[in-house]
Amino acid sequence: MRTQPTNPLRIGLRQERVVSPQCLIIFGASGDLTHRKLIPALFELFKQRRLPSEFAILGCARRPWTDEEFREKMAFALESKVKQSTKEWEQFSANLFYEPVDLQRSEDVLKLSTRLEEIDRLKATHGNRTFYLSVAPKFYAMACKSLAGVGLLSDPKRNRIVIEKPFGRDYASAQTLNQIVQSCALESQIFRIDHYLGKETVQNILVLRFANTIFEPIWNRNYISNIQITSAETVGVEDRAGFYESAGALRDMVQNHLTQMLAITAMEPPGHFDPEAIRNEKAKVLQAAHLANEKEPWKCCVRGQYSQGGNKNSPILGYRQEPGVDPNSTTETYVAMKLFVDNWRWQGVPFYVRTGKRLAKRTSEVVLTFREAPVHLFDAAGGSPTSNQLVLRIQPNEGAEFRFEVKSPGSGMRSRPVEMEFSYDESFGEPSDEGYVRLLADVMLGDPTLFTRSDEVEAAWRLYTPLLELIEDSPWQLPVYQYEARTWGPAESDALLAKDQLLWRRP
Repeated sequence: MRTQPTNPLRIGLRQERVVSPQCLIIFGASGDLTHRKLIPALFELFKQRRLPSEFAILGCARRPWTDEEFREKMAFALESKVKQSTKEWEQFSANLFYEPVDLQRSEDVLKLSTRLEEIDRLKATHGNRTFYLSVAPKFYAMACKSLAGVGLLSDPKRNRIVIEKPFGRDYASAQTLNQIVQSCALESQIFRIDHYLGKETVQNILVLRFANTIFEPIWNRNYISNIQITSAETVGVEDRAGFYESAGALRDMVQNHLTQMLAITAMEPPGHFDPEAIRNEKAKVLQAAHLANEKEPWKCCVRGQYSQGGNKNSPILGYRQEPGVDPNSTTETYVAMKLFVDNWRWQGVPFYVRTGKRLAKRTSEVVLTFREAPVHLFDAAGGSPTSNQLVLRIQPNEGAEFRFEVKSPGSGMRSRPVEMEFSYDESFGEPSDEGYVRLLADVMLGDPTLFTRSDEVEAAWRLYTPLLELIEDSPWQLPVYQYEARTWGPAESDALLAKDQLLWRRP
């Protein structure tokens, strides 16, 4: 009997490393991140058979839930996934436990230590523990001190701690937090998580560049004229007004997500594929990066805030009308800026970064625009030939596309742009994993490649210090412009590129 031919692109799929015996402890288990991202990601790892039988998840929060109540609440949160995989959920949920913990109460932390010893015996996890801080940033330092105080971070080989962004509010606070956390655990135990780095296309930038000889020789200032990095959301602030009012788009998105995308795009080839070699190169990029005009930062940055939009049948609230938002708020929901990286590869190449809420389309992408041909030999269908572009789509349709000129059909010699496209879903026959799936597996395996190191975090905060100081001390110099919801942001952001005779790419 003939067998179906194997899709060559599927060779090697799901040959994943399996996590060793492990107990994952989630602080803030009653919060949004746990039921919306963490438990679904762990359930996916379980279904992929990447978790061992000696595995447990201990949820911790101040609410007085029992193990069974925690399991019921997680089942309700994952209702659709549970219905699709009822038997697997029953097996998975047997590994869910709960312990009421207030990290500010020493007696609670001691009780936690005792409960973990019980789980070690019950599930044979051998003291391998990963502590995930899904709590408000103001509790990071206290949580680390509390865990270290009872010896729960004392074993560098078996104990790890995961810290969500934002890691600090500015350069000084990031330095202080690093000092505190590093006094409680070794740097090798600390995993500062940024879920963007778990996305396939972000990782694919490394493969695209360093596994293909056609790209790396032209990945520099000699061939690339500018790079745009965009992360656009159609949603508003939702239920995060309390956090967002104190953070804004600059702290919430640019300092971490977009800056990491910039670092991976601009980094030098590492000597070998090793976590520290990769993180060394990323850190060098951030240390060489700077705002296009540090002395007058208001000239290279635009802030915006979404106003009312939609229509009579489907109105959209403006940011200042959102529940929990100050009606006179000057918090930015949109930010765009121009940066440079002063090194041999990128000298003089502008990097344009933008992010915003309530924009026209949900998309995250890196766009490399190549320099024009030195001589235009052919007439172009649009009047002038377009520049070649390589677009790396991070979300929602992960993949890449390359735009180049070809001859238009007919007897003349006119050129027109066309696109070649690669899609993860279509090529591999299955969607790529959510970022948290990859990252949770990596942290439990002790692989720090996709996590930010202390010097990276500090360099990123230092990069935006002139803007943060300006917003704090002289906000009138960097005003917040209003833009209608479901548009592409304030007109002033277009002017930022118009100075260089460029346009934002419209996905």
